[in-house]
Amino acid sequence: MSTRFVPVERPLLGTVRVPGDKSISHRAVLFAAMAEGTSRLTGVLDSADVRSTISAVTALGARVEFSGAGPAGLGLTVNGWGAAGPRTPATAIDCGNSGTTCRLLMGVLAGWPVSVTLDGDASLRRRPMRRIAEPLERMGAHFAATDGRLPVRVSGGGLHGAAYASPVASAQVKTAVLLAGLRAEGETSVTEPALSRDHSELLLPAFGVSVCVSEDRLTSSVAGPVSLTATDVAVPADPSSAAFLAGAAAMVPGSEVVLPGVALNPTRLGFVEVLRRMGADLCVEATGSVGGEAVGSITVHYRSGLVGTTVTAAEVPSLIDEVPLLAVVAVCTHGTTRFEGVGELRVKESDRLAAIAEGLGRLGAVVRSGDDWLEVDGTGRLHGATLDSLGDHRLAMAWAVASLVAAGPVTIEEFEAVSVSYPRFAADLAALTQSTGK
Repeated sequence: MSTRFVPVERPLLGTVRVPGDKSISHRAVLFAAMAEGTSRLTGVLDSADVRSTISAVTALGARVEFSGAGPAGLGLTVNGWGAAGPRTPATAIDCGNSGTTCRLLMGVLAGWPVSVTLDGDASLRRRPMRRIAEPLERMGAHFAATDGRLPVRVSGGGLHGAAYASPVASAQVKTAVLLAGLRAEGETSVTEPALSRDHSELLLPAFGVSVCVSEDRLTSSVAGPVSLTATDVAVPADPSSAAFLAGAAAMVPGSEVVLPGVALNPTRLGFVEVLRRMGADLCVEATGSVGGEAVGSITVHYRSGLVGTTVTAAEVPSLIDEVPLLAVVAVCTHGTTRFEGVGELRVKESDRLAAIAEGLGRLGAVVRSGDDWLEVDGTGRLHGATLDSLGDHRLAMAWAVASLVAAGPVTIEEFEAVSVSYPRFAADLAALTQSTGK
């Protein structure tokens, strides 16, 4: 389905509470399913990806009841499988488009004497799973797959602890290994080359699991076997979703947008630092904490005279999902913005690196790219075009933001991909363009 967006003729004004954090929602549902007892979750993101996790844990024996839905997200009551462990489902588990669902489940199932097949849609079948299977096999699990991709059959149980040095900074790899370590004998640790998202390390203690983190925060470890205990979790708003509205406000003259209740985890706020270096006026104010996560508001006031910057490889783990948005903002700067060490974008829902370069080129931007780098010249000029999201939610939102400052309409194919993380994105964006203030 194609959706047409037109340039805006007025500032973006207003307050929007973006949906619940996708990463935390996945983990809250999964940890609750693993736990002994009943957990109550609020603010859970109602999206296609999180629904995949809910369906998966239900198939594995957890009981999930929906206890309401509202602007902040879903309310769920989850009765976990606890010490009994997950059951073997009658059919393969369909993870849809959700890499987080599949990869974290590989870690969970590795520790139990079950044999389960995990599968997904065409996009997920193209994404690499060997990076997860390899450390888990070192711990004693077995995986059967074709060329390291889905479908994959997991045969678990009988794990021993291990010290794994990951070649990539990946929260999914780290979490999968730690979750397997909960069922392994002895200590399991993961050391990364750079700090990735640490939502698992923050949330597991709420479920009664001690996680040790090194002083430099690059090594996380657990001692097993250990069980999870049910708890209640309130999921804050997603900073990655907030980033697209923040970036839009930074581009459109006269804009003022307030984004309350956002998770302010430092491992997720790299986009804020980059936008500030570009000259954007962003105020981040902490207002409390939820489940070990700092929570607060992000306020953006438009400021003219944005400038290009360099995003280093060390920064990328903290803003990997926001590169499409930042590349769009870069067009509105003076100078050139360079993204280094972004090769990981080639194995997302699409080859995002190639797609960003192609899409911006179709819009009239000046772009150059290599195997793991991207440069965008700040020409300040975009024209209308028809772009394909490739079924990638981050690209769909980025092209919608680009349409705000284009000289003509932008038509986005497969815009419905936004349902993966931000189903009401178009409506929230439209509300800001129609508002007269907060």
